[in-house]
Formats: sequence, C-alpha cells, structure tokens
Amino acid sequence: MIDADGYRPNVGMIICNERQQVLWAKRVGENAWQFPQGGIDGNESPEQAVYRELLEEVGTNKVSIIGRTRGWLRYDVPGARNRGKQRRYRGQKQIWFLLRFEGSEAEINLQTEHPEFEDWQWVDYWHPIEEIIAFKRRVYCLALQELAPLIGVPPSPFPIEERPPRPPRRGNRYPQRRRTPHGVT
Repeated sequence: MIDADGYRPNVGMIICNERQQVLWAKRVGENAWQFPQGGIDGNESPEQAVYRELLEEVGTNKVSIIGRTRGWLRYDVPGARNRGKQRRYRGQKQIWFLLRFEGSEAEINLQTEHPEFEDWQWVDYWHPIEEIIAFKRRVYCLALQELAPLIGVPPSPFPIEERPPRPPRRGNRYPQRRRTPHGVT
C-alpha cells in the first residue's frame, strides 16, 4: 500500500534492554546495520504491525510498548536502490516505536522463515546515528530524539537536522531573457 505521495507505510522498532541499550541488527549479506522495521499490511494497525514484524525479523515479540512517535517520519529511497525492485515507491513513512525487551536473549532468533538479519548486538542508545546509511539518518535522529525522554536517556550528542536538506537547484534560478536588438526578429 503506497500513499498518494509515493510513501509506503512502515513501522520502525527501537528495542531497548534494562540498561537503555538498543538492539542493532546486521542485514543479511550486507555490511549494513539498522533497527528492525517493516511494512504495515492492509487494515493492520501500526501496533499489530510491530508485533508481527518482530516475529518475522527477530523471532520474538516479547516486548512492551513504551511509546511511539507523534506522527509519520519520512525518508526517500535513493533511485539506484529503488530501481531494481518490483515495487516502485518514493520512500517510507514510518511510525517509530520504543519497546522494552521482556524476553531472554536466547529467544532472539534471526533464523526466521525469511531472514533479514544475520547478527545483532546491544549498543548505546545514540550509536545507530553514527552507523546508519545516510538516507535514513535524519529519520533515525528524529525518532531517537523524540523517544529518548521516555526512558531518561540524555539528549543527543549529535546535531539533529529538523528538516530534510533542500535538493540542489538545477540550472540558473533567474535565467536571463535573450534580448534581440530593435528591428531584428
């Protein structure tokens, strides 16, 4: 389901332990780490999507919801990453959830039916901002910043960009009109 602006509805999941560290997962076959995330299906609520996606991606949904972002956070998927897929969309719009892990670490099982991750670790709350791929960084910053007070994490040591950067302008912003001498057509 893609909205009128070309964004796919999605949930992002920041899973924290009792030491306020967050679960950071390595994507299968890539040198890329990220938080679990996934699409919202049909008439599913964002909360239902969280529990389903957790089972699909980390093999357990033994979490409690601490909080969620107030609204959608959006990022555009660069053209090269989106071109090769059957789905054509501009990017993701996400509701982010801060979750308290309530299971044992032995219950985290990345060998799911369709594995998305091959490794995981607990990291400092702000660590993901340093490692996440550039096109997702702003959304990660905003989600972590908004949810940090719910578990008493100090403010971000990184500057948070409130708006996406404006794309560079192409061509001359104020093109000159061609003037022709009088009498010449």
